[in-house]
Amino acid sequence: MEFLIEYGLFLAKAVTIVVAIGVVVGLLVSAGGREKKGAQGHIEVTYLNDEYDAMRDTLKESLLSEEELKAEHKAEKKTAKAKQSAEKKALKDKLPKEPKKRVFVLDFDGDMKASATANLREEISALLTMAKAEDEVVVKLESGGGMVHSYGLASSQLARISSKGIPLTVCVDKVAASGGYMMACVADKIVAAPFAIIGSIGVVAQLPNFNRLLKKNDIDIELLTAGEHKRTLTMFGENTEKGREKFMEDLEDTHKLFKEFVSEHRGVVDIDAVASGDVWYGSRAVDVKLIDGLMTSDEYVNSQMDDAEVYGLSFEHKKSLPERLGFAAQHALDQVLLRWWQRSQNGRWFT
Repeated sequence: MEFLIEYGLFLAKAVTIVVAIGVVVGLLVSAGGREKKGAQGHIEVTYLNDEYDAMRDTLKESLLSEEELKAEHKAEKKTAKAKQSAEKKALKDKLPKEPKKRVFVLDFDGDMKASATANLREEISALLTMAKAEDEVVVKLESGGGMVHSYGLASSQLARISSKGIPLTVCVDKVAASGGYMMACVADKIVAAPFAIIGSIGVVAQLPNFNRLLKKNDIDIELLTAGEHKRTLTMFGENTEKGREKFMEDLEDTHKLFKEFVSEHRGVVDIDAVASGDVWYGSRAVDVKLIDGLMTSDEYVNSQMDDAEVYGLSFEHKKSLPERLGFAAQHALDQVLLRWWQRSQNGRWFT
């Protein structure tokens, strides 16, 4: 009986908390709707040099002896002092300060609709306000392709960088195929991991047709169009040979545009040899000049650390007030249930 009473008290408290949070969320949802329609997100900048330095220092402290650490610190101080003296001398002699190269690192993880293009657009718009010809933009690209118009827009966003005379490098760790390669070929330089999948310069379209199934069940489909080619192949109507010919004509024209795009941006490629829809692993893609070298994105970014200031850029969406409250409510409920579970494991219920 005591067990049931304690359990009932716990349940009442849990329900009360959930209901209270729900009421607060409900009251503030309207307030969230009245929030100012400002920016839907913001750019976050990470100074990657500091991150890698911190990791290196952590390893040093774990692996080196006290004597070795002292020697390291002494050498670092000496280097810093020499650099400071050189800067003071240059300032005294009124020598122009040589600008240090900056590298801006972006991530693009593509789906069928190239949904990440919205973020890419904001990131590129931001970096173009600061980037100069002596800087570099690195895009870590992963995509197996998708809709033609979506990846066409994503490629155009990357072309904004090249059109400003800013060097663009694309790094591929896993896959840049079809629409993904359409994006990659815009770059001045493409590097890929040895087993990354590259290429697939082709176009594919498929759709099921249920016309015979519908006829078998005495179901008629009426498709009304104005314009001879408004609809060529359909899922439910009876497809004609004329419709198929027109569909294939459009498909071939899209493939032609794709090949022209790759040839325009990557003239070193023998387009007729690679535009068969085949794919190559990175180590083979070098041979057909689809990429320029074998290297992972981490290796490439790390190689820039000594001579450049490396910044990671990402566009983070602004969460609405209801979304923030929803996350807070979920966290509170999770904590209540966690405490209940922990206490129950110790032989008594949370009260």
